[in-house]
Amino acid sequence: MTGKALGGCITDVPGVRVGHAQSESGHTGATVLLLEQGAIAGIDVGGSAPATRETQLLNPTNMIMRIHAVLLTGGSTFGLQAAAGVQRFLEEQDIGFRASTGAIVPIVPTAAIFDLDVGRPRIYPDPAMGYAACQAASADATLQGAVGAGSGATCGKVLGSDHAMRGGLGTASMALPDGVVIGALAVCNAWGDIVHPDNGTILAGARHPNDPSRFLNSEEYIIDHRSIDTRFFGRDTTLCVVATNAKFSREETTKLAMMAQDGIARAIRPSHTLFDGDVVFALSAGDKEADVTVAGTIAARLIVHAIIRGVLAANAPVEQP
Repeated sequence: MTGKALGGCITDVPGVRVGHAQSESGHTGATVLLLEQGAIAGIDVGGSAPATRETQLLNPTNMIMRIHAVLLTGGSTFGLQAAAGVQRFLEEQDIGFRASTGAIVPIVPTAAIFDLDVGRPRIYPDPAMGYAACQAASADATLQGAVGAGSGATCGKVLGSDHAMRGGLGTASMALPDGVVIGALAVCNAWGDIVHPDNGTILAGARHPNDPSRFLNSEEYIIDHRSIDTRFFGRDTTLCVVATNAKFSREETTKLAMMAQDGIARAIRPSHTLFDGDVVFALSAGDKEADVTVAGTIAARLIVHAIIRGVLAANAPVEQP
């Protein structure tokens, strides 16, 4: 694989802008990806407990051809209401699906993580926060770590939040010699541990109850015990977006999302559990010719890097002034 080294940001894809808004006291937030010219979109749901809005529109058999933004939010299903603020912002910009009546209807697929066990559970993203995220949207490199939808994200929750570490929001991109650019953004709120994809070393995750300086290894723990404490389920979900300036059909864009989903399994162990809501959106926002198998292979790798970069940034020591 040739091209620019992994790094960068999903905003390296032309036409993609990213904005964040969050509540510091609520430890929750929202992240929006605005698409200046709209995009063909696809989706793959790998977890069994997704919290989503307007995602059925992405089925290739349905009518809507282009979307205008993707919203990732905290607050579980409560946070889905933040999409109304994104719609209002886009409507004011005269961006959206034009109905026969002349009405403008922005299409904003949305997915949420569960972060109600962090901060103040009755504070969650609302339309005002969604609107604020749009106002902050920029094509510049975005912040990473505990920001936007990653504000209240955690990882390694096999023994509950008391033994978990911060999750976070990360991003990565790759530019190929022919001008194709692929980017990924991930909000990691994982039940499992974050691992190095090459050697399986745990980078963040559940802390050992008898020695907080060591990791527990959640995957081995559930295999050895052959059961888990279901009190600690239902608090998880990793949300990802991959975008490219390659020109793909709706079917190819859906395949891009399916292949990119593999990146979650490489970086998080275990993943895609019965109580995770793992979702990957894919966006085709350009006219470059590309092979979807190549793009999907790169996208999966970018998701790995985005997850790791976000979690490491969220857990980095705070520099003292």
